[in-house]
Amino acid sequence: MTETRPSTPTAPTRRTTLRAAGGGALLLGLGVTGCRSAVSEAGSPAGEAGESGEARTEPRRGGTLSVAVNADFTPSLLFAQSAQSLQQRLIYNTLTRYDDRLKPQPELATSWEYAKDGRSLTLALRTGVTFHDGRPFTADDVIFAVKNLQNPLRAAQLRATAAVVTGFEKRGDHELVLKLAHPVNNLFDLFEFMIITDRNSVEDAVTGKKLNGTGPFRLTRWSPGSGLSLRRNETYWRPGRPYLDGVELRVVPQADALLSSLRTGQSQLSFSVPGKNLSVVAATPELAISQYSTGGGAVYLGVNTTVAPLDDKTVRQALAWAIDRERILKQVLGGYGLASATPWPKSSPAFTEAGRTHYTHNPGKARELLRSAGHTRLDLPLLHVTLPGETAVAEAVQYDLRQIGVHVTLQPTDSAAAQKNLISQNMPGLWTMGHSFAQVQPSTLAVSAYPFNEAKNTSRFRSAAYTKVVREAWTGPAEGARANALREKITDTLLDEAFIIDLAIRGSVQVSARKLHGVTLNKFSYLNLDDAYLAV
Repeated sequence: MTETRPSTPTAPTRRTTLRAAGGGALLLGLGVTGCRSAVSEAGSPAGEAGESGEARTEPRRGGTLSVAVNADFTPSLLFAQSAQSLQQRLIYNTLTRYDDRLKPQPELATSWEYAKDGRSLTLALRTGVTFHDGRPFTADDVIFAVKNLQNPLRAAQLRATAAVVTGFEKRGDHELVLKLAHPVNNLFDLFEFMIITDRNSVEDAVTGKKLNGTGPFRLTRWSPGSGLSLRRNETYWRPGRPYLDGVELRVVPQADALLSSLRTGQSQLSFSVPGKNLSVVAATPELAISQYSTGGGAVYLGVNTTVAPLDDKTVRQALAWAIDRERILKQVLGGYGLASATPWPKSSPAFTEAGRTHYTHNPGKARELLRSAGHTRLDLPLLHVTLPGETAVAEAVQYDLRQIGVHVTLQPTDSAAAQKNLISQNMPGLWTMGHSFAQVQPSTLAVSAYPFNEAKNTSRFRSAAYTKVVREAWTGPAEGARANALREKITDTLLDEAFIIDLAIRGSVQVSARKLHGVTLNKFSYLNLDDAYLAV
């Protein structure tokens, strides 16, 4: 393979290669180029120079990090993107990971090369890697990982991309050729999403009995309702990592208890603080607030298009005009994020300012559209997740819709049940939730995310035109005029049909003790603590 720097393929048929310049350089780069870094309110990278300007302390070994999360581990959702995905990278590795420019970087795959026709990809795999039980990592584990995501029982959002892999050619234990049914431009999204699990104990994994990965920490205990306890993997393939002795993922669903846990030092890290509570954090000297530039997903209003009169897009458009996105951003998200009528963060090549501001708060226009559709009052249910921030979004939507004559009854639902309803397309007329997948290759959103999937989405919206443009965007080039035109068509369809009504790009906000350094996230918000440490 030619030794070139990594790049996201501008077309899946273009040759794309990467080889590490040497083991030492690769290890030094993994914690920096491979993950998103948070930027503090003062503008300096979290975990680098302190917010007051003092130099970063030297990494030290030891200590247990307590991470406050708002959702318990749900084993059945292990292979789906959900509120619990934060823990994935602690136990498992992925094949590659993106830098902030969507350029893939090595993890368990060290190099890769596309065939000229885009119909196969050759992967060189890292040697000397073992699972927590001591079994060596080989090409068979990658084959299993792909086939596992092809299984509809796993409810994996990137199953369509995994299904494009139709064949495997092993060239020893550490080289593998993936044969593709057709070119796709989001294969590295799959590689960043797909955790490498132990093929011999996967059924134990999805029941929570055994989580056997190659990652930096081993599971020692899962206490349902309380969280996960992890300890350092002494045989991790990155020498000297992780620095931490252990990690405790503690379930703290209530906002007041979460704030108390952080302010008293019981927890040193959380990504779950509701936006409206961040002002309290900002006033706490021992805590720092950091943001991740590519966003933490989006807040949206979902619409079941099979429920009358929501089967009329004029009614759906009226709902889109009714909602005050700026108020939701300010009051619910604490100003961290971006009010937007489209799903794309500013880092996405699909983002446009025109799309973001397509729907603004215009209750007069909303009422006019409802009247034109023959309605002056509607009564509808609205499902939402019973977490403080999610409830606040639902209440804001309820208030705005009431102003145009749409009266909604809130249906509070726990996170796991809401996710299962989302997957099974068992939603009521309206619901509010968050979605991801807009932060990676734009084609992934419409072929993978449950709310947007062109073939089978939660809104039960179907359109031959939507399917056509999504498929063209997925199998075509990732860059250039044609790619831009197809993304624009997808965005125009989403805005016109309004089966998913985006409200705001949620800022991925990290609250941490100032003594904590070296925390990063990948594009799917998998927490990377390889280089994390607690300063004295």
